[in-house]
Amino acid sequence: MVGDRINTTCYDKVVDVTNKYLGPAANRFIDRQIENHLHKLPEKLTAKDLLILTDWIKVAVSLLTEDKKIVEKYIKELKDIAKNCSPSLKKSKT
Repeated sequence: MVGDRINTTCYDKVVDVTNKYLGPAANRFIDRQIENHLHKLPEKLTAKDLLILTDWIKVAVSLLTEDKKIVEKYIKELKDIAKNCSPSLKKSKT
């Protein structure tokens, strides 16, 4: 599990949480959101970026499910990551 790694980045944490909601499509979904809306490489994701990205993610996930509780729970988890991720860590390769 990604959360068990020592140098887990913001990006890694976002993909890990997204995996709970989207399964194997999580990585591709997050990469597309970052590239299309932030115009940067996914591994360059910062906490500030994530706070901006949550609005876009909320729209996209709301198109996949009408369950507002699931969407709000997912967005809350992403915002919690943004509050706690360290901008100085590099993307882990393990």
